[in-house]
Amino acid sequence: MKKYLIILLLALLSYPVIACDICGCGVGSYYLGILPEYNKRFIGLRYQHKTLVTHLGPFGERTPLTSDETYQTMELWGGWNIGKKFRVLAFVPYNFNERTAQTGDGYKDGLGDVAVMGYYNLLSKRGMVGEQLIVHSLWVGAGIKAPTGKYEPAERKLSSESPNNFQLGTASADFTLNAAYDVRLMDLGLNINANYKINTANKYDYRYGNKLTTNALLYYKFRFFKKLTVAPNAGVLYETSQQDVEDKKYTVDVSGGHVLSLVGGLEANYGRFSAGANYQDVASQQLANNRVSAGNRLMVHLSVAF
Repeated sequence: MKKYLIILLLALLSYPVIACDICGCGVGSYYLGILPEYNKRFIGLRYQHKTLVTHLGPFGERTPLTSDETYQTMELWGGWNIGKKFRVLAFVPYNFNERTAQTGDGYKDGLGDVAVMGYYNLLSKRGMVGEQLIVHSLWVGAGIKAPTGKYEPAERKLSSESPNNFQLGTASADFTLNAAYDVRLMDLGLNINANYKINTANKYDYRYGNKLTTNALLYYKFRFFKKLTVAPNAGVLYETSQQDVEDKKYTVDVSGGHVLSLVGGLEANYGRFSAGANYQDVASQQLANNRVSAGNRLMVHLSVAF
């Protein structure tokens, strides 16, 4: 087990911190967290609410060009365990983007970029620590994101001082490398997820920077009436990405960066039904050379196993 833990931790820490589609806002957010409880399949809805302030001055101050942006996503998602070794997760997002600024407001909504991720169960073990049961698993895999969301090249041309974030999709086929580790001693557990997104250039010669998303959550399962499980959780979420590139050679200054957030949430399961919510409080950030500031985020989900 120690060997696999070392490999996973190195994977989480080895990518350069240079960093987004501005770290989780706009197109291409891959925060997973704790999955709903299910044996074979589940399907559900996730709602995500995020905010962003763009066009900040050189020292992060508001200017007449500053805009306040809100990104909301209603996402159909599901998982399917194929035997004991394989798992597939799929995401179909519908995005609502809103922008408020002195120079003019904006709004757009529509289908986002559909993504599919496949996992292989590299490690699954149960044992005893004294008289207490310990269970742990490690899943690794890869995925693909299809260019199903609308991309407007004119949005990028509006201002070279604005991140290319106010889009429904990237217009590029992108790929992900994924790892998920969970260890639980009786009812106390630790969940770790890592996702590295490899972006390609779209037909407009714009390539979003590659992005790493990791999170670690400590949770405890309280059991009531034999069917109800409630699991409060807390941890950290870290996102970092490289800067965007356009016309195959020009680095986009107002892109890239990193965000560290503190996460607190609650997961509940009753029979086949699961629900959960978490709040992500930004602890530190450095985005687009300090020309962009990310706000706190909220995520809520409902699902049913079948």
